[in-house]
Amino acid sequence: MEYPDLDLPEHPKLGHNITHFARALRKAGVPVGPGRVIDAIRAVEAAGFTSRSDFFYTLRACFVSRPEHRAVFAQVFRLYWRDPRYMEHMMAMMLPAIRGVQEDRSAQAAEKRAAEALLDGIEPEMPEADSQEADEETQIDIDASLTMSREERLRTLDFEQMSTAEIAQAKRMLARLSLPVKPFASRRGMPATTGTRIDPRKTLRAAMRKGGEMRRIHVQKPRPRWPNLVVLCDISGSMSQYSRMVLHFLHAVANEKGAGWAAVHAFTFGTRLTNITRHLASRDVDAALAAAGAEAQDWEGGTRIAACLHAFNRDWSRRVTGQGAVVLLITDGLDRDDSFDLGREMQRLHLSSRRLIWLNPLLRWDGFAPRATGIRAMLPHVDAFRAGHSIATLEDLAAAISAPHDSGEKARLMALL
Repeated sequence: MEYPDLDLPEHPKLGHNITHFARALRKAGVPVGPGRVIDAIRAVEAAGFTSRSDFFYTLRACFVSRPEHRAVFAQVFRLYWRDPRYMEHMMAMMLPAIRGVQEDRSAQAAEKRAAEALLDGIEPEMPEADSQEADEETQIDIDASLTMSREERLRTLDFEQMSTAEIAQAKRMLARLSLPVKPFASRRGMPATTGTRIDPRKTLRAAMRKGGEMRRIHVQKPRPRWPNLVVLCDISGSMSQYSRMVLHFLHAVANEKGAGWAAVHAFTFGTRLTNITRHLASRDVDAALAAAGAEAQDWEGGTRIAACLHAFNRDWSRRVTGQGAVVLLITDGLDRDDSFDLGREMQRLHLSSRRLIWLNPLLRWDGFAPRATGIRAMLPHVDAFRAGHSIATLEDLAAAISAPHDSGEKARLMALL
């Protein structure tokens, strides 16, 4: 069997293209050095590139070493190697969007960062109209006095739609946030000048020093006590970007002095439960999250909410929630595990906590309804159900914790069940 001759160039540029591709990955936040570029070129020589999937996974094996970089790699690969109109597509994403003129479509996960990396140093030009057409067109004055500033817009922007620069700025904004909590009255008492609660021990001791004559009735008031904060954060594939931003916020809360929390406990779960509390004690946020990522081996994996909640209720609930803790559950509720009863595990978690607040990034959609089986099983057993997809939603969390009767969107969604 004879094969036709292929028209190959005399000076192929595949090595140069792989080098430029690695440079784009580095701009997008994936740590790629010269050694990995050499390994990638040698790997492609050994594996070949007749199959798109083989070429993709060969490069990914050489350039990606952490699960959180897979989405960025996939978007840069799609735009760089496969999309014939990738330059036009990236330019459109970088231009200011005008509703009704541009296509109303949000950027996918890591898509904007990939576009910024590949367009590094290239400024998109706005189209200029013809001089005659510009004279004939009606001029429109736009009052920009009420437009949002960059920081205000960033507060309401979805974490999944942020670029690399916006993520860095959002992390700085999250580091400044606080999550104060009001103390609650404990059964223990403390001395007070006025009150209706008699302190019998102090009253009798004072009388014994006066020969048994009771000259004064000493009173006391309940001693204030601050609760623990327990965070259960989903790090599965659909929650990876949200969980990273929430953990940045949680690190700021755990290291803030005088916030009111007695202790802050953090757990991550995907296919298994991982305690990352000790890693958050590090003052450096990057070192803390790097250690937490090394501890949790199931980043961007599957989701087994029922099994992980069962492990928490069995091994950790009495230790961290026994003093009336406030529990934050950050997950989309898309459970793929039927080995345990999710409703029963949620009920146990609810009964062992002072308040159970569920943050779900899916609430960013206006038409969200509790159709998934996991969401329908979890919703009745929470005190509050709120969105958790932006900086503004995390800022509103402080008001929800301080208001004991705040239920968020729970009442509205319970009516749909």
